[in-house]
Amino acid sequence: MSPRQITVLGECVADAFAEPSSTSNELALRVLPGGGPANTAVALARLGTPARFLARLSGDVFGRLFRTHLEASGVDLSSAVQAAEPSTLAVAELDSQGQAAFSFHAQNTADWQWTAEELAQVDLSETACVHTGSLALVREPGAAVVEDFLTAAAPDATISIDPNVRPLLVHPDVYRARLAHWCALADVLRLSEDDLELLLPGAAPEQACDIWHTAGARLVVITRGADGVLASLDGERIQVPAVSTRVADTVGAGDSFTAGLLDHLGARGLLGGRLTELRLDDVAEACRFAVRVAALTCSVAGPNPPWQSQLAQFATADRA
Repeated sequence: MSPRQITVLGECVADAFAEPSSTSNELALRVLPGGGPANTAVALARLGTPARFLARLSGDVFGRLFRTHLEASGVDLSSAVQAAEPSTLAVAELDSQGQAAFSFHAQNTADWQWTAEELAQVDLSETACVHTGSLALVREPGAAVVEDFLTAAAPDATISIDPNVRPLLVHPDVYRARLAHWCALADVLRLSEDDLELLLPGAAPEQACDIWHTAGARLVVITRGADGVLASLDGERIQVPAVSTRVADTVGAGDSFTAGLLDHLGARGLLGGRLTELRLDDVAEACRFAVRVAALTCSVAGPNPPWQSQLAQFATADRA
């Protein structure tokens, strides 16, 4: 069975990493194409899922970098908007564990300017799943337009949302105010333990899952770094351990996990509606696959998800 298309909607961000410089009065930056939704689209395409990316791509130097990167990974950009506004820039500083802290340059940039007319032209007849999240769902003026698009897509496509909370750009209260509505739209809610702490401070992961199930999300998946994954399907829960790997950094790991999860479910014909055929064993298998995808992303610098062939080599080495 050939997997049906997954459509990803959201931002592309230029991730700039500081590089060693020969002088003390200058800073060299290495710029990589990133942004949570873009990373997810790239990871899906590299895994072999037909992936279409709905983005507003600037014509500036960063926008051209994004387009080249996405197309080289096999992402369908036929519905991307050629935007007049500049690209969004994020400057990352890595700690000793490879965790990234970002500062953003995102005022009036291309990613948040969606109009109803732009998204009304998108044909979803071949789409099994629509995935979105991160800043596209909370940055105005486009956030409300994106929500309306999800509402229109929901009758025929599985809806996947990753909140990917960015408190430096948008206060967590904005996410909290919209989260119940997103759960009413979403079949899959994937978030990190950091997101959990920002959205429901002090709440146990199991308690959070029940709150979000009550709001409407059938499958809630919380990624917990080295502690693995908690997945909850209508209140039935499983834990999946992380895969040990040498960590270069963790940039894009969560996005790659989401792609692995959706790729695995889509390849088995489980996407395309309200997940009515999904069972807990399916979820466990998909999460085990997704943690391998995330581990490979952590093993290289920047948001650089693995290709399908690399994943096969990784699985072979893991069995040896």
